[in-house]
Amino acid sequence: MRSAMAEPLVSDVEHKAAAVRTLLARALREHGRVVYSSSLGAEAMVLTDIIWSALPYIDIFTIDTGRLHEETHELLERLERRYQKKLRVVYPDACSLEGLVSAQGVNGFRKSIEARKLCCSFRKVAPFVRTIAEYSAWITGIRREQSAVRSRGEFVEWDHTYGLYKISPLLEWTEAEVWTYIRTRQLPYNALHDRQFPSIGCSPCTRAIEPGEGRRAGRWWWEPAGPRECGLHPEGPPTAVLA
Repeated sequence: MRSAMAEPLVSDVEHKAAAVRTLLARALREHGRVVYSSSLGAEAMVLTDIIWSALPYIDIFTIDTGRLHEETHELLERLERRYQKKLRVVYPDACSLEGLVSAQGVNGFRKSIEARKLCCSFRKVAPFVRTIAEYSAWITGIRREQSAVRSRGEFVEWDHTYGLYKISPLLEWTEAEVWTYIRTRQLPYNALHDRQFPSIGCSPCTRAIEPGEGRRAGRWWWEPAGPRECGLHPEGPPTAVLA
């Protein structure tokens, strides 16, 4: 789903992409083991292209929660075919997930915000924490304009929640710049973006947005208005590190 804003100059986007490469190369030098946690969203296409094309020593993984859209699985296949690489896919613990579904019901996450956050914790946060434990820094594709919580991020910050550095190289990118990069390089992307899905998560928890709605309005839309996060990005203030 492309932004309605004026299309940015390709040269400006290329300049920003060069800055991302510089930041990530520095992260490798300073932290050694660095991993990118890919959401398989539009921003992920930018970062995957930069990492797999220029910084192959950065690892990439994505989380299959067990409730993803089929279009997301199709995108994963197209990525692997384009770059001739295998993307590491991690999954929730099967026994823990079985217990959660037995207690909540198959769609019990809709009963309350607490139930939904518990589901996110089992399906996404727990496998994420398990996977990043072997690294010194992790990369995220968050951008300031996505939400109030994400607007407070820093390019490099100490992540107290997970005990390692968090690097957000796309913070200052606009949605239009993301799509200019994708379009210029003819990168694959999730087909749901063309159906008014700017933000894509689990299938039962993501819908298309209506005209005039916020870009994340399709995530957990049955909940009251306010910050809506899966738990990977805590709402507390970050500890900035000089970049």
